[in-house]
Amino acid sequence: MIPVPQIATVNDLFFRVAAAANPRAVLWQDEFSHWRPISSDQIYQRVRALATAFLRMGAKKGDRIALISENRWEWAVTDFAALAIGAADVPIYPTLTGEQIAEQIGDAGCRIAVVSTRRQFDKLYSVRELTQLEHILMMDCPAPEGAIAMNQLIGDADALGAERDPVFDALAHSVEPRDVATLIYTSGTTGVPKGVILTHGNIAANQCYTPVDFSFDSTDACISFLPLSHVTARALDYVMYNYGAQLAYCSQFDKLPQAMREVRPTVLVGVPRVYEKIRQEVERRAGQSPVKKRLLAWAIHLGLRSADIVYDGRQPGSLLWKLADKLVYSKVREAFGGRVRVFVSGGAPLGIDTAKWFAAVGISLWEGYGLTETSPVIALNTPLRHRMGAAGMPLSNLELKLAEDGELLVRGPSVFAGYWQKPAATAECFDSQGWFRTGDIGHLDADGFLFITDRKKELLKTSGGKLVAPQPIENKLKDSVLVAHAALVGDRHKFISALISPNFAALEDWARHRGIPAQPRAELVADARVVALYAELIREVNGTLANFETLKRFRIVADEWGQESGELTPSMKLKRRVLIARYASVIAELYDDEATARGE
Repeated sequence: MIPVPQIATVNDLFFRVAAAANPRAVLWQDEFSHWRPISSDQIYQRVRALATAFLRMGAKKGDRIALISENRWEWAVTDFAALAIGAADVPIYPTLTGEQIAEQIGDAGCRIAVVSTRRQFDKLYSVRELTQLEHILMMDCPAPEGAIAMNQLIGDADALGAERDPVFDALAHSVEPRDVATLIYTSGTTGVPKGVILTHGNIAANQCYTPVDFSFDSTDACISFLPLSHVTARALDYVMYNYGAQLAYCSQFDKLPQAMREVRPTVLVGVPRVYEKIRQEVERRAGQSPVKKRLLAWAIHLGLRSADIVYDGRQPGSLLWKLADKLVYSKVREAFGGRVRVFVSGGAPLGIDTAKWFAAVGISLWEGYGLTETSPVIALNTPLRHRMGAAGMPLSNLELKLAEDGELLVRGPSVFAGYWQKPAATAECFDSQGWFRTGDIGHLDADGFLFITDRKKELLKTSGGKLVAPQPIENKLKDSVLVAHAALVGDRHKFISALISPNFAALEDWARHRGIPAQPRAELVADARVVALYAELIREVNGTLANFETLKRFRIVADEWGQESGELTPSMKLKRRVLIARYASVIAELYDDEATARGE
């Protein structure tokens, strides 16, 4: 088992990459979707050239450089180049509007921004007067007027091969653990986004204490597809770089299935929604054929008997399981490329039913937990230490304790320095002894495994005083192939209700097979047969809940919730404030006769 490579700054990690002498350190797709390699030496030379360009533009230690891009090799080069000169980068989601981007760039005081495409440039250029920007660099070519093409700044850097620049190296080595590495703006599920200040030392402390149980090494390959503006994806890429593994950049989520077939990764990290969608697609396709549907149901039923064995990293020995593996389970694994040995879920709570389903098809899905403010990992399940349903075992360099109301408090070297220019918000999230208030409700079991129940601010309190954690119930609803997303409502009301955004591909399949004519979605979700279908799902979920948690009413909405339409964060969490505002009239109808309706 390879020990965790120790680093003090992210720049130390960059020099590990540069020294790896790996001809295929990174893979990227050209305009014809062909995978092209980038070597360790090329990464070094491109980072050096871009860092030099930043210095010529007047950037200096402590400055902030905005980075607005999908996942691509230029993202990593920009990141390493900014950090090499002692600047901090500000990664911004490319799905944001121009006004939202300008707000974050203005708050961070960025004078340089790097964007990926003409579309991102146009958004930013249209609001440039709202910022302090002096230079905009663009990754794609040709660059329009007002932008600088990155390839012109990098030039013929590749031709320098293994040559090293001692002046540049000395500058990068002069960066200290206490120096700011990045400002990451939180996605704002419960309020206005805030810039989380993470130092080189914060990030390095988290990297150095990532469990060695996964046995990562230079033979591993990982596809970088989760948004790198999110700390989970960025931390994973750093882990892969630190162990010398190969990274393949996938810039569009809809290209992921093809990328998995072609790259055949050994490591896959996704948010729960990625795994939920894969499960739902497997079930939807099987549902198109009565024979396949029965076969999948048989295989899942059989697999559930051995789920604990699979989750423990062993292969069941029965002949029936091996038959099911050949007929069904292997096909699911092949959808991931057929070579993945480590599956990790992070960024949001994973429902235990999803974990059980994947164990039933022969896949151990390791759940982790963390926050942007903790760089990010707090706890993680691993092949050697795991418990299904738990967030995992806390990292050994962190202290954890629970407040009287069950809120998880954390203290340690990976906990952030504070929010950018928001001293009041910073003071509010730390107690007098320096414990960071995570905002999550949790508990530790007798063996030290951490369990997270819900977000403290998202707990629903009925008018009868009962606290209801919405996420576990929403996850139960999403176990159905018919549900894309669900949001519980009912705070300060007599009873709990649900808004359901259907998986329209599955619902329309269901309707077509029952002879229900094609119709607009608003009419489809109002069809009595569809309402009855979801009512049965609600009834099944209610059977697993305490009386005060049960869903008394629900509404199926005709909308697909997504990131661009504003209902979901980039890590696929619900933006509850947005949903409550958007469906205020629907919620009002659910409770219009509350005074006379039966409550808990």
